[in-house]
Amino acid sequence: MSFFRPTVDTLRAYVPGRQPPLGAQMIKLNTNENPYPPSPKALEALRALDPDELRRYPHPLGDEFRSAAASVVGVDPSWVLAGNGSDDLLTILVRATAGPGRPVVYPTPTYVLYRTLADIQDAPVVEVPFTDDFALPVERLVDARGAVTFVANPNSPSGTATSPQRLGELAAALDGLLVVDEAYAAFADQDALALLDAHRNVVLLRTLSKSHALAGLRLGFAIAHPAVLDGLVKVKDSYNVDAVAARVGAAAILDTAHTARIVTRIQGNRTRLAAGLQRLGCRVWPSQANFVLVRPPGGDAAHVYRELEQRGILVRYFDEPALAEMLRITVGTRLEQDTLMETLESILPPPGQTGR
Repeated sequence: MSFFRPTVDTLRAYVPGRQPPLGAQMIKLNTNENPYPPSPKALEALRALDPDELRRYPHPLGDEFRSAAASVVGVDPSWVLAGNGSDDLLTILVRATAGPGRPVVYPTPTYVLYRTLADIQDAPVVEVPFTDDFALPVERLVDARGAVTFVANPNSPSGTATSPQRLGELAAALDGLLVVDEAYAAFADQDALALLDAHRNVVLLRTLSKSHALAGLRLGFAIAHPAVLDGLVKVKDSYNVDAVAARVGAAAILDTAHTARIVTRIQGNRTRLAAGLQRLGCRVWPSQANFVLVRPPGGDAAHVYRELEQRGILVRYFDEPALAEMLRITVGTRLEQDTLMETLESILPPPGQTGR
């Protein structure tokens, strides 16, 4: 006898990247965290928190953060819904839209949580392969007729981005919701915010985990037409954004100057990282995110992953056919990058050779 639904018994759970203990002497380049501290104003807000805010339930819609996010984005607060990280909002979206006979559609390879959430809801899944250069297969996504279609933009793990114009073509052709997951959009040349004016079926998701250096806080938000958000509110948890996250997140998102500084720094480090990897003979896909997708010489990514781990450097390896020869490497500090390059030089064959 099982205590769980058959779906749960057979579910392939999402497996996060390895998270070593705080203080461990490792260089962590596997989960796309920001290598720089969050806004000093966010830390000040945390220290100034009134104990009464812990005793009482928070506002059910996280209004303090909601208003701050809306002001930064340039929309009315009624167009914003806060969540316990953007993963919470993904859960809410699938809960509200998908189920038996109501497919979840997305291009692949991409964020594997989309599949897990669809399976939990017993929803059919249609995975549409990207082209070899990670161009978005718009026509095939439309043909899949999803109740909800997810597009991570920039995509993970490739780091590649689709233009707002191409996303607009997709939105116009879909009957269901188009969710543009913009977890990494702060590092990109463009975002999809303008789509909201023309397409009521578009939902944008953003997070404070990457660009605002608040992955440990768990805070994200959706931007969409109020009528769409009204449906999502019906199925969200009652108090899904806690008082600490709302207060600290509001201070962080309003400190746009700090965010701009660290984003620019990471973009510069990304260019430097890609160039260094290419000098070592790696193929590096053009990235609009805070990471790069890399194929090491010879394609033995699993070997390189293990060797780096043994030397105290964590990167992300995906044990699946489409990505088996690739590694995803987070953009770290320049010191972390220098250590990574020195270590890779001792692992990889000299440029021009392809084997161990």
